[in-house]
Amino acid sequence: MQITKIIATQVTTGTNAGAATSIGEATCVRLVNTHTGDVVVAVSTQVGAATSTYFTMVTDTTEFLQKKGTDVIWTDTGIPANKVAFTN
Repeated sequence: MQITKIIATQVTTGTNAGAATSIGEATCVRLVNTHTGDVVVAVSTQVGAATSTYFTMVTDTTEFLQKKGTDVIWTDTGIPANKVAFTN
């Protein structure tokens, strides 16, 4: 059975490219969309980057995002995020 290991305290994602964060240099991030609508998640190589990769999180869902420790994320609406790992 796979278990999610919480590495750091939950934070709220930044809501624009200038407020992007690596979530403690995480390589795996747990994102939770508790809003009543969909949330767009952006992944960039640096804070304020002109180019990002985007995906949409449907309301009331949890996603685990794997990224480089130096990559940063931001969302169009702030959502909870944790630095996590998986154990068996």
